[in-house]
Amino acid sequence: MNGLNLILASVAGTSLMTAFMYIMTFLTDRIMNVVKILGTMLTFQTSPDGKLSDRPRAISVGIIAHYAIGIVFTLCYSLLWSRGVGQPDFQSGIWFGIGSGLVAIAFWYGLFAIHPNPPAIPLKPYLLTLFVAHIVFTFGVIIAYNQLK
Repeated sequence: MNGLNLILASVAGTSLMTAFMYIMTFLTDRIMNVVKILGTMLTFQTSPDGKLSDRPRAISVGIIAHYAIGIVFTLCYSLLWSRGVGQPDFQSGIWFGIGSGLVAIAFWYGLFAIHPNPPAIPLKPYLLTLFVAHIVFTFGVIIAYNQLK
């Protein structure tokens, strides 16, 4: 996969995942806005009562970090595929999605554990939804990858 196609596939997967998280926010009435949560935590702008930041800096940092992480996951997929580990298909999508979801859960759990002032959100439903969202991400990447080949 060339660099531009890798970025485009990553943007497609990350955008699909973000949309999924917004839909889950709407359906569950829980805070699942990964960009806002990530940006708030990375800029240390959690309000004293545990609410997420609406500041442009937090949102911008969250967007950039979220899409950068998507590129890293997509690069890992591409490297694995080029070495004969899986391929951009349904079966590998399930396994890569599960693996990505487990990595994401470990990352987020650790981030919430070490952060001096994490947002006051119910962590278990967020992590479970994020796990599924990474399967959605993986299929977004695979569909875009196959369309761009």
